[in-house]
Amino acid sequence: MEQLIDTLKSQIITTLNLEDMSIDDIDTDAPLFGEDGLGLDSIDILELIVLLERNYGIRLANPAEGKEVFKSIRTLAQYVEKNRKK
Repeated sequence: MEQLIDTLKSQIITTLNLEDMSIDDIDTDAPLFGEDGLGLDSIDILELIVLLERNYGIRLANPAEGKEVFKSIRTLAQYVEKNRKK
């Protein structure tokens, strides 16, 4: 799981052009939205949805579940682990 978490952090940094950040700068359990975490917005989340589809074969069918999936890096990694195409 830790390797997947680091991979997701790296992919998020690349996808969202967060060049001034490293994977060590991202708290695994911090919220992805708001000032207490990465401060992502709805456009960023759309980019992450595309990342999930492209890299893991995951389609987020229910937009309501997105709030829980994108709560933190850890919840995102758990979702990927459970739903990715093998």
